[in-house]
Amino acid sequence: MSICLTVLVGLAILCLSLLGTLSPYFGEDCAYILRSVRLGARLVKYKRVKPFYSLLDRFLDAARAHPAKTFVHFEGREYSYGEVDKRSNQVARALQADARLKEGDAVALFLGNEPCFVWTWLGLAKLGCPAALLNFNIRSKSLLHCFSCCGAKVLIVSPELQDAVEEVLPMLREQGIAVYILSDSCGVQGINSLSDKISRASDEPLSRDLRANVTIRSTALYIYTSGTTGLPKAAVVTHERVWAASFLQAACGITADDVFYINLPMYHSAGFLIGMAGAIERGMTVILKRKFSASQFWDDCRKYNVTVMQYIGETMRYLCNTPKKDNEKDHKVRIAIGNGVRTDIWSEFLDRFGDIKVRELYAATEGNIGFINYTSKIGAVGRINFVHRFFFPYTLIKFNIEREEPVRNSEGLCVEAATGETGLLVGRITQRSPFVGYAGNTQQTEKKRLYDVLKKGDMYFNTGDLLRFDHENFVYFQDRVGDTFRWKGENVATSEVADILTMSRCILEANVYGVKVQGHEGRIGMATVTLKEGKDFDCSDAYKQVVNYLPAYARPRFIRIQPCLELTGTFKMKKVKLVEEGFNPAHIGDPLYFLDPEKKSYIPMTEEIYGAIAAREIKL
Repeated sequence: MSICLTVLVGLAILCLSLLGTLSPYFGEDCAYILRSVRLGARLVKYKRVKPFYSLLDRFLDAARAHPAKTFVHFEGREYSYGEVDKRSNQVARALQADARLKEGDAVALFLGNEPCFVWTWLGLAKLGCPAALLNFNIRSKSLLHCFSCCGAKVLIVSPELQDAVEEVLPMLREQGIAVYILSDSCGVQGINSLSDKISRASDEPLSRDLRANVTIRSTALYIYTSGTTGLPKAAVVTHERVWAASFLQAACGITADDVFYINLPMYHSAGFLIGMAGAIERGMTVILKRKFSASQFWDDCRKYNVTVMQYIGETMRYLCNTPKKDNEKDHKVRIAIGNGVRTDIWSEFLDRFGDIKVRELYAATEGNIGFINYTSKIGAVGRINFVHRFFFPYTLIKFNIEREEPVRNSEGLCVEAATGETGLLVGRITQRSPFVGYAGNTQQTEKKRLYDVLKKGDMYFNTGDLLRFDHENFVYFQDRVGDTFRWKGENVATSEVADILTMSRCILEANVYGVKVQGHEGRIGMATVTLKEGKDFDCSDAYKQVVNYLPAYARPRFIRIQPCLELTGTFKMKKVKLVEEGFNPAHIGDPLYFLDPEKKSYIPMTEEIYGAIAAREIKL
């Protein structure tokens, strides 16, 4: 018997060894699939349980289980789970009394990264009110547009952003939007102080009946994403989506004992859903920063015993560009979770800062399909496995970049891309993987739906992204299609930038696109413009328009002057050739200009400037 047992054990070890050789990621695949199945089972349970168990309930359980545990650490001050719970009760009661908020009323948050963001959102959740998370960089027309999307009638703003609100205050008042500022007093008519009312409110728990009708399919958040309309689109984030996004930390092996470092803006899904919501789901401690600082990053990690960091591609690059120090590997960071890091930067980051497990993601706020690279494979954004594909069906289809449309066969169906071939990622829309769309924008919602993909009558979500699956089942991001490009971790809508440029008294038309810059992630803004008859290019006026109306990341750094813009047969502006030609004055005969912040104007683009950019002597 013992001989048989020994033989069986030996065969088992041999099989596992052979399997490990033939499939080196077998162990990681199994661990990830098991985690995913467990998390999927939890989500099914939350869908069925009554009353509905939300992420707020998860927070309340954590506050009861360990009220003294630090939830948020911010600028030298610690806020425990119990304290944040009580503050959110006060926020809810103050808004209930003064703003007459009730279940289902949307409220817009115009706040930076600070603890009040967290307890204000929790307070709204206790009232059953969805929150619209506004990008604090937006101004004027874009800011007003955000209210028409989500229907919010209340705006909560931080004192630092009061000037931006005052610019549009008359229009907000016309629309009946009540504005509250998080300060004890405010002398501006039409802006109500809120902090004084919060401090006087009771911190006693609120009745669950106030959110009795909230379900897993109810709207929890509106998160704004740039699109081809040129104005922000409000992606509808349901409670189901909040849960799914919060599970990403657990899927990466993060536990309640970890310490999570958030320096990405919380108006984004990365900072709020993956970061803050994920921390609540885990019951962990968060180190919250107003913004990313490369010089302070590792000192913070050492000071606060950070074990999990969040990143975008630019974050990694900035850290790699800091001066080298002897203690670079002296930290406790074990996992980095994020997206958009270049392969060379990824490798350099690991060489300099140690064995950190980089968990690169691919996802979209409004999308129904995402990937995660749970292995140590550098460069991949995810990995295909049968469980994932069964529950969230997706495929890659061939895409005509010039015509910006899928390739279809004689039957009118899309053609699947072969392994190793770049294709457009689409996710099948089902009850299990829904696409809710954009609030107040049925046209843009419909544009993201793709019909008759693999069979007549089916419907898929069009991600607008080109990916590639390799022979080892890894997923690689290739590029974006359409009218949006990404720079400094932000999506830039080309038509919004074009609208601003044509406000300049000399510009007739503008074709905006993103171009590659050596050594930088994403694409930087460039515009090819035509001038009004009899007008010369007014450098200072063009500069004034883009600086006054666009955030820094959206401002076109290069402008090219042409006598006319090339159009397609359907009168769309052609961009492919312009993108390929870039901004090298040695290869372009048209007049070229460069946005120079120091001179506060556009200046003629020279080969010397081009060389300085390539040598990274000019900061972009």
